[in-house]
Amino acid sequence: MGKLLVLAIVGILAALFVERIIRIRQKIYTSQERKQMQPANCHLIEGIETGSEDIDILPNGLAFISTGLKYPGMVAFAPDKHGEILLVDVNDEVLKPIVLRISRGFDLESFNPHGISKYIDEKDDTVYLFVVNHPHSITTVELFKFQEDENALLHLQTIQHELLYSVNDLVAVGPDSFYATNDHYFLNGIGRIAEFFLGLPWTNVVYYSPKEVKEVAAGFNSANGITMSLDNRYVYVADVVDQSIHVLEKNANWSLSPVKVVQVDTFLDNLCVDPTTGDIWSGCHMDAEKILNYNPENPPGSEVIRVQNILSENPVVTRVYVNNGSVLQASSVACVHYGRFLVGTVFHKAVYCDLD
Repeated sequence: MGKLLVLAIVGILAALFVERIIRIRQKIYTSQERKQMQPANCHLIEGIETGSEDIDILPNGLAFISTGLKYPGMVAFAPDKHGEILLVDVNDEVLKPIVLRISRGFDLESFNPHGISKYIDEKDDTVYLFVVNHPHSITTVELFKFQEDENALLHLQTIQHELLYSVNDLVAVGPDSFYATNDHYFLNGIGRIAEFFLGLPWTNVVYYSPKEVKEVAAGFNSANGITMSLDNRYVYVADVVDQSIHVLEKNANWSLSPVKVVQVDTFLDNLCVDPTTGDIWSGCHMDAEKILNYNPENPPGSEVIRVQNILSENPVVTRVYVNNGSVLQASSVACVHYGRFLVGTVFHKAVYCDLD
């Protein structure tokens, strides 16, 4: 009788496991049919051809863009070229990026920039830029000081820690501290399989400061983009595989408490907050399989969503931009600055649009 019970339990667990695999794979390998849409005034950003994976915009309209990311298992249009940080002025009528010069001594040849986040020190208006870096497929966080008058970044520090094992994105909360999402993209083996293909909740959020490093939230299928509310009370985390945004409340000891989860029906990537309304914007992947198995004749499309009133009982999710890949492929971020938004991609181009 005991053996039969054990076999029954094993059978039920196996069936649940197989069902979960099928459900996750259906999500990944099913392209979403979307009606094409975009504002009337959209343009490609001249000179960006090898990705614009993350974007962060200063209050004055200067936008940092990370470009040239080499992702495991994904196409790269310039595999032998190192990554860069670009700067554009969103206020210009036509956006033309410049490459920010990085101070001597930094290993530029292995620079592989991923998520980025700015921090403005209120004491002296110094701008710090945190950049997730994957040199030689490991993870570091590079801390820079922005030197606007020289169009340059002064490298201050390389941060490594065992809890920052495969960082995807981060949000700065001080001149030397941040929250970061860990995934398994830059790790081989069971971790990547469990996360992306099985949808197991094995990814997390880590708080880093020079005095303390700790896990502050866990249980995400695939933690990706991360940002904060305008009042700095809440942290928003994108769970790609679960197609959801997690809202977490920031506590005095820097731990995070879950508040709610909002489903968005698309594979969302990085997150940005509208500086005037607090709405959340995200670049999304409506056909993830096309990114994993890239075909230039049938490229992945791009999608941008806006989430309004996320703390209310009825948040509103709206699609703002949808393209089938004819203009923009594999969108990963969308950020707003006073009537204009920028859309970046994992490995392709970037566009800017005026809001209707």
